[in-house]
Amino acid sequence: MPDTFFTPHQRATVEAAMARIIPTDDTPGATEAGCVDFVDRYLSGIGYIYAKPDGSGFETLTGPSADAWRQRIEIMRRRYTEGLADLDQRARAAFGEDFVALSPERQDATLSEVEKAGSGAKASTPGESLGEPALQQTSTEVDLDFLPLLIAHTRQGFYCDPIYGGNRDRIGWTVIGFPGPASLKDVHTGRYTTLQYFAEGEADKVREFHDGL
Repeated sequence: MPDTFFTPHQRATVEAAMARIIPTDDTPGATEAGCVDFVDRYLSGIGYIYAKPDGSGFETLTGPSADAWRQRIEIMRRRYTEGLADLDQRARAAFGEDFVALSPERQDATLSEVEKAGSGAKASTPGESLGEPALQQTSTEVDLDFLPLLIAHTRQGFYCDPIYGGNRDRIGWTVIGFPGPASLKDVHTGRYTTLQYFAEGEADKVREFHDGL
């Protein structure tokens, strides 16, 4: 797969860990939704940060925004590289095998140990500047340790718009009964709306707000 970050072993480890975060049971889980595809491409660079409103591809970041996102991606890459190495080290110490080779029960036990230890230093360190105005600093991912970051990316990969590489075949949306738009373009042009999901009376407030713009 082009535009990826993980080594084959890292990718297999991430996929196995994600499968314990949103497991496959009576409904599809992270594996079926392709959550690993989402994060593997996301960490490949700054080419897949913001989808274009019309769904035709991704915005090209330039200037301070591009510099800030390069920093963020590098921080998250380090977080994964160090966190995955720690995960394997704990798995080998406890069970004599890498994480990906363990049974689901032993994988759960290893992840629990990581959670208890809060393993890994914070991704952002003193002196690191993200280089964007405060109102544009929309990402809090860099403040997360490895396991919370992995959990966040698993959820994002499960429920994101498919253009971001996860939610394969709209599996995440199907699981929660959300039909979703056919494409981002339908949202951008107003052909698709989520107003029917608003509480009674709230949809009218949203309409009034947009009518006043």
